[in-house]
Amino acid sequence: MDHAGAADYEMGEVDGNMYFGGMMVRDSDSEEEEEDEYDHLDNKVMDTRAADARKGKDIQGIPWDKLSITRDKYRKTRLEQYKNYENIPDSGEACQKECKLTQKDGKYYEFWQNTRSVKSTILHFQLRNLVWSTSKHDVYLMSHYSIIHWSSLSSKKTEVLNVLGHVAPREKHPGSLVEGFTQTQVSTLAVRDNVLIAGGFHGELICKDLDRPGVNFCTRTTYDENAITNAIEIYDSPSGAAHFTASNNDCGVRDYDLEKFLLVKTFTFPWPVNHSSLSPDGKIMAIVGDNPDGMLIDSENGKTIAPLRGHLDFSFASAWHPNGVIFATGNQDKTCRVWDTRNLSKSIAVLKGNLGAIRSIRFTSDGQFMSAAEPADFVHIYDVKNSFDKEQEIDFFGEISGTSFSPDTESLFIGVWDRTYGSIIQYNRLRNYTYLDSMI
Repeated sequence: MDHAGAADYEMGEVDGNMYFGGMMVRDSDSEEEEEDEYDHLDNKVMDTRAADARKGKDIQGIPWDKLSITRDKYRKTRLEQYKNYENIPDSGEACQKECKLTQKDGKYYEFWQNTRSVKSTILHFQLRNLVWSTSKHDVYLMSHYSIIHWSSLSSKKTEVLNVLGHVAPREKHPGSLVEGFTQTQVSTLAVRDNVLIAGGFHGELICKDLDRPGVNFCTRTTYDENAITNAIEIYDSPSGAAHFTASNNDCGVRDYDLEKFLLVKTFTFPWPVNHSSLSPDGKIMAIVGDNPDGMLIDSENGKTIAPLRGHLDFSFASAWHPNGVIFATGNQDKTCRVWDTRNLSKSIAVLKGNLGAIRSIRFTSDGQFMSAAEPADFVHIYDVKNSFDKEQEIDFFGEISGTSFSPDTESLFIGVWDRTYGSIIQYNRLRNYTYLDSMI
């Protein structure tokens, strides 16, 4: 992963503003004004709900009728002008012939609401795992230096942790930094089972129990100059104990016992690791990073099981299907590749993005669907059980800070980063009993 933050990269992926007919639509000239601008407004004023969308209102509240450009024309311009970031030139064009032709008429999740009073933000333009859902109503996200909890049921946002000031652990554990951190730049996030773990730009790890005040554990994975924490995954080890892994730009993946906050093992690779994910049984780890080839390793000893060859650029996303056989990887060559562990000689499907890299991948817990998020504007939901032949394409405008299905599969949350239209978008799963909505 490139050692640069969002502020250092000015191409399409992190513009932070949207332009309409030559006019830049923005809400303020300073970050301080931006954070406070909507605080005095009723949250409901900032929301767009399903009923509004059915009446023709834009889901993001963009007033197309007052702008000098139509939505369709702006979409066309955006597709033509958006600059996908590549580490290997022309990787996005070279693999187009391999890509699967999918039907884009799938309808699996429907728009429920968009909340602009919640500002989702990004620190590093290549890292997009900053949104995590813990129930169909609850989602956690980064908003500048604040980790925010948003309840779509009560329409309330709550600050869970502010990392701008001093953050120090309230418990004593071996390896914990009692002095803590100040002004932590959070590059990645993971939330599961009432545990929140934030990874920092300088190798910081901050662990917090969501049911208790304060922070449990602080440590620094490395003091290497290139120390960015690229990804965190919370998982159950083969023994049943809760663990988490931290993938780092110093070429290491570290495994921690979550109950004891103890570093259990470290695996080192020839290149920076941008993402790692564990199979459902915790025995196999997918590793992707600053190399076109990824790999599967034995999570116990780190030995390579098989290489993953096919991508043409660096990868930043991976995820496992609940069956433990299928998994997927996302790459800056604008593709998501789907793999079958029973035959790793080549991927079983190559799925194409519209604008840019696939930077976030998620499977629903029932294995029915897989989402693949581009850096901006598009989230693709694929029908897994029908061989990825069909997809629903969710289309909006803005950089994507992260996506997350709720554990029960009922909701999909999408974080959108834009100075004016930054928000959290919620889609709800379509069911055959949707007629009951009229009774609620």
